[in-house]
Amino acid sequence: MSEKIEAILFDFGGVFTDSPFHAVMAFGDELGIDAGEVTRLVFGSYEHDGDHPWHRLERGEISLENARDEILNLSLERKLRVDIYELFAKMAGNNAGADSKRPLVDKVRSIKGEGYKTGIITNNVMEFGEGWRGLIPVDELFDFVVDSSSVGVRKPDPRIFQIALEHLPDVAPEHIVFLDDYQANVDVARGLGWRGITVGTDVLATISQLDELLSQQ
Repeated sequence: MSEKIEAILFDFGGVFTDSPFHAVMAFGDELGIDAGEVTRLVFGSYEHDGDHPWHRLERGEISLENARDEILNLSLERKLRVDIYELFAKMAGNNAGADSKRPLVDKVRSIKGEGYKTGIITNNVMEFGEGWRGLIPVDELFDFVVDSSSVGVRKPDPRIFQIALEHLPDVAPEHIVFLDDYQANVDVARGLGWRGITVGTDVLATISQLDELLSQQ
């Protein structure tokens, strides 16, 4: 029998919404630019934390306006023109795909009612705070939120997971499950002794994987 699960923690973007990477790739197609290159220009590496403007933005070190200017300049150096404001304008108005993730919202409501601790660990942008929190009932569903732009650390830096542990003083790492759509982040969580689920596009498959873990107790 597996160790008893006591806490279930989630990423936000790409878990409770569509992945932003899909929109970036579509944006690249519209511009006639290789989608992978646009992704690298906008977000930098998601396997590593570094000095890319988006990384510093998600750590709360620079403003969205500063990040926009720096990313635009990076693209111009490559004789391209990538304006993240144009990208966000194309992403706006579709609820970020949150409606399709309602079954997972209902699942979180259920497991919280069963007594599990719940939380969010998200790489996010300070200026987006009110917007993303309005997509699902965050305060109802989660005991705590660790937002990279507030704590100054972003995934995959293990320190952001340690910050989450401060909200779970009586929970051992092996009693935690973490769900994220990015494999590198799941790998870090597993390296700390947590259990992990890599979230794909099928929300029902994600719920099934979680149910399977919970049934093993």
